[in-house]
Amino acid sequence: MPPQDMTTAASPSGGAVPEHPGPDRLLDSLQHQVAVFARRAEQTRLGGVGQVRNSMDRAAYLLLNRLDREGPMGVKALAAGMGIDSSTVTRQVAPLVDTGLVKRTSHPEDGRAVVLQLSPRGQARLDEVRASRRELMSQVTDGWSQEERDTFCSLLTRFNSSLAARQAAHQPPQSD
Repeated sequence: MPPQDMTTAASPSGGAVPEHPGPDRLLDSLQHQVAVFARRAEQTRLGGVGQVRNSMDRAAYLLLNRLDREGPMGVKALAAGMGIDSSTVTRQVAPLVDTGLVKRTSHPEDGRAVVLQLSPRGQARLDEVRASRRELMSQVTDGWSQEERDTFCSLLTRFNSSLAARQAAHQPPQSD
C-alpha cells in the first residue's frame, strides 16, 4: 500500500472512494485526485527514467509532439491546435529554435510565410524523451492488466477532451 499523506488521503481508507458516495463527496474526491495527479505527474517527470530524466519541460514536449504528428505549421495554427495564445507559442518556441530542436522554414505554398518544423535534432530528442516516458508509464502501470491500461487511457483522454472543450467554450475570441 502506498504511503498515506495529505496528498494521497482523500478518505480514511487512503484515498478510495466510498462504495456509494454522495455526488458532492465523489466530486470532492475527484478534484482532489486530479490535483494529486498533477503534482505527481510533475514530480515523476522531474524524476524520470534513465539519462533523459528532467530533460524536457511539458510545453516543449507538447510543441515538439504536435509538430511531429501534424507536420510543419505556422504559429497561429500551432496555437489554435493547442488551445493557447499565439504569443505564448512564440515565447515557448523561441528556446526550441535557439537550441536547434525546431527550425523556421518558408511556407511551401507562400514563401513569405514562415512555418515551424521539427529539426532532425528535435526529432531525435523527442524520440529519446518518448522512449523514457514510455518506460516510465510501463513501470508505473506494471501489474495493471491491458484492459486496465486501456480503460485508464480512454477515461483520461475523455477527461482531457472535456477540459479542452470547456476551456474553448469559455475563452474570448482572439483578435488578429
